[in-house]
Formats: sequence, C-alpha cells, structure tokens
Amino acid sequence: MAEIELSVFGRTMKKYISEEQTFRLEAQTLANKRNGSNAKVNWQFRSTDARIKLKQLYPSISS
Repeated sequence: MAEIELSVFGRTMKKYISEEQTFRLEAQTLANKRNGSNAKVNWQFRSTDARIKLKQLYPSISS
C-alpha cells in the first residue's frame, strides 16, 4: 500500500518545489487530505489466488 500512496503523491505533486519547508507543508497537506478521505484499496485478487498465479514469486513454505 505504501507504493500506492507514493504513486498518488507523485501524480499529485508534479511541480518541483525547491524549498524544503514548502515541500513539507504541501506533502503534509496532501497526507492529511488522503487520510481524511478514508481511501480504500480495491484488491483484484486474494493471497491464495496470487500464490496460484505467481507461484514462482510466492512459494509455499511447508515443513
């Protein structure tokens, strides 16, 4: 989910901000807006489905 939020930040904050304080203020404003919106993630498939489709990336651990 962190990657999704970073993507949102990247798409929203497109202009270059040279001053650190201005950047922090805009980033915090965006974070507050995102947190207040209760944004949800619509997962396309469950972990078990992912393990089937991506078997080489999600190996089953069994003893």
